[in-house]
Amino acid sequence: QVDLVESGGGLVQAGGSLKLSCVASGRTLRHYWTGWFRQAPGKEREFVGRITVNGAITNYADSVKGRFIISRDNTKNTVYLQMNSLKPEDSAIYYCAGSRSTITPMMADFDSWGQGTQVTVSS
Repeated sequence: QVDLVESGGGLVQAGGSLKLSCVASGRTLRHYWTGWFRQAPGKEREFVGRITVNGAITNYADSVKGRFIISRDNTKNTVYLQMNSLKPEDSAIYYCAGSRSTITPMMADFDSWGQGTQVTVSS
């Protein structure tokens, strides 16, 4: 497993942008698929998007497609989530997670999780 720490959350108005960072320590993140997930109060944790180990492929949930972009800089052991055109329904705790799966990982395949960062979008 790898230790992950998210940062960059905060309060933003609807239509605004935030960029979250996920930094790995202990082990290099370059061997891990990295995913972003979120959980709003009273709701289950849901998939936001994921990126392959080399950053060549990204997948997104339909709810964020076209607004969120995941990227990674393996030289900095960091994965990013750029969030644009934010909506109040994007408010949640955002988590990054790592998986060493050899195939496209589902949520259950991610076994390294950060502590989360709060994102609040006001209307």
